Amino acid sequence: QVQLLESGGGLVQAGGSLRLSCAASGRTFSSYAMGWFRQAPGKERDIVAAISSRGGNTYYADSVKGRFTISRDNAKNTVYLQMNSLKPEDTAVYYCAADRALFGVATSPVHYDYWGQGTRVTVSS
Repeated sequence: QVQLLESGGGLVQAGGSLRLSCAASGRTFSSYAMGWFRQAPGKERDIVAAISSRGGNTYYADSVKGRFTISRDNAKNTVYLQMNSLKPEDTAVYYCAADRALFGVATSPVHYDYWGQGTRVTVSS
């Protein structure tokens, strides 16, 4: 069982930055690939970025490439999402998720086994 707790969301102006953190419980964090997803009102939950269990592989949605960076610190059981050059269309609830995969990254939410409660990001124009 893994429990995930996101933090770092908030209100920011367009062009600004935020850093999301997701702290995981348990002693097997390094066995999980991690993903960040987001869901805007009335829309589906979409992948933003993902990172493999040891951090060697990453994935970014086209909409965030070059602006967002996913990273993880397995010693601290934490995954991060650095978000720069934020746009109003980045407004959403952001969720972190854990996938019991030792290798690679998954982009579909159906592959993820554990989810956090989400943190809201609002980007004003």
